[in-house]
Amino acid sequence: MTTFIAAFVLLLVVVAAMAIGVLFGRSAIKGSCGGLNQVGLSGSCGGACSAQERDECARRKAQQQ
Repeated sequence: MTTFIAAFVLLLVVVAAMAIGVLFGRSAIKGSCGGLNQVGLSGSCGGACSAQERDECARRKAQQQ
């Protein structure tokens, strides 16, 4: 039971630290566009990515070929 409580408290501290970081102006955590392509799996930069992220994905894809 002690291990469970310690793990729970640790997770609370981590979440609180991330929330404080966002409150002080750090950008929120976000995924990468084309992350699966970077490890050789199929994926795409669908509509969820910004134009800048799509351009970055296209540039990386061109460099790999």
